[in-house]
Amino acid sequence: MSASLTDNTQKGTLAIRGGRVIDATGERVADVLIDESGRIVDVGPDLTGDRTLDATGCVVSPGFVDLHVHLRQPGREEAETIETGARGAALGGFTAVVAMPNTDPTMDCASVIRDVLALSRGVACDVFPSAAITVGRKGEALTPMAELVGLGVRMFTDDGDGVQDDRLMRRALEYTVGLAPFSGGAPITLAQHCEVKALAEGGFMHEGAWSSRLGIPGQPAEAEVIMVMRDIALARRTGARVHFQHVSCADSVALVRAAKAHGLPVTAEATPHHFCLTDAACASYDSVFKVHPPLRTDADVAAIRAGLADGTIDAIATDHAPHPQHLKELPFDEAPAGMLGLETALALALTELDLPLAKVLALLSWQPAAIANLDAVHGGAIVAGRPANLAIIDPDVTWVVRGDAMASKSRNTPFEGRTLRGKVRHTVLHGEPVVVDGEPTR
Repeated sequence: MSASLTDNTQKGTLAIRGGRVIDATGERVADVLIDESGRIVDVGPDLTGDRTLDATGCVVSPGFVDLHVHLRQPGREEAETIETGARGAALGGFTAVVAMPNTDPTMDCASVIRDVLALSRGVACDVFPSAAITVGRKGEALTPMAELVGLGVRMFTDDGDGVQDDRLMRRALEYTVGLAPFSGGAPITLAQHCEVKALAEGGFMHEGAWSSRLGIPGQPAEAEVIMVMRDIALARRTGARVHFQHVSCADSVALVRAAKAHGLPVTAEATPHHFCLTDAACASYDSVFKVHPPLRTDADVAAIRAGLADGTIDAIATDHAPHPQHLKELPFDEAPAGMLGLETALALALTELDLPLAKVLALLSWQPAAIANLDAVHGGAIVAGRPANLAIIDPDVTWVVRGDAMASKSRNTPFEGRTLRGKVRHTVLHGEPVVVDGEPTR
């Protein structure tokens, strides 16, 4: 048993003592008491429980919510499983993740969604499967959305591919508006991987000065921007909720900012690698820096950071994309795109972004929880009666990134060897510590 968790009974109440609580309501120094059912029963000074979790020098936050995670199961278990991905999520402070549907078979029907839900029982964080917008993510026919919403799906995406057919995307958006009877009134969101295939096809990094210098075919920023523009127009037409995944371009940020100013129901996420790295990293020809959408320019990185600061971009999402080492060692044009992200997201945000801690926590926790319609359970205020899904973080500790020390079955982190600031010390899922002193208990 860790020195940070005194356990006198194995059961009973849990007191998180000595921390500074930060949530959407503000900040205060307080202990948190959790009952056996996994709910918060008190927040205040000098609380005691049957068990004590030491939070001295730490911040107690609502658990983080990742809108964009590839857990690979079913079909690609060599790279990741739901169990290992959830463990990595918990180590990163995430108590909930939205799993992407580009599995094998695709998460486009009730049987596969049920399988994912079954595989997610008892893992170290709550896993909420998204479902594909189109059957097989082929962009030809819509999935049985009403049936999937009945199973709990609240987000649909063909992630990895944007829906190319304008008419089909309009139909999908119109359909989601009428799904309230199947969701108990909960809103349904279409999340779009914005990429016009005809413009992006054959490109392996951002099209610009570096791609010309390196002789690597590039993808122009317009491949993203044009689809963002289209889907903003369709959101205006249909009134449906659109969420833009892994926004990477300055022009995309400007479009989202203008759409929000006009009151349109659009939200956006950005990844740590898109606010930390530029296309210059590809000069090594190391495919660990190959990602989809590609790393962009200094100006794009500055725009992403500005969008996170001013509220244009609502959430930090990892796009955690594990791949086996032998595939990442292929030549740049042949290797799969993607990077690990779950265990480094918090530290990269604290190290790289000039934002108040509360703003970083909002981007990781309660704002993405609201987008995914999970805020009844995750990301809410730390008050009596709420489910105890919490991240206890040390915002000042420094540590060195090592891929081989991560929980993932894969090792493809682009931040290998970097010293970062801020780390999760404990994670509490439904009242039970699933990470204690940086070590998983599940």
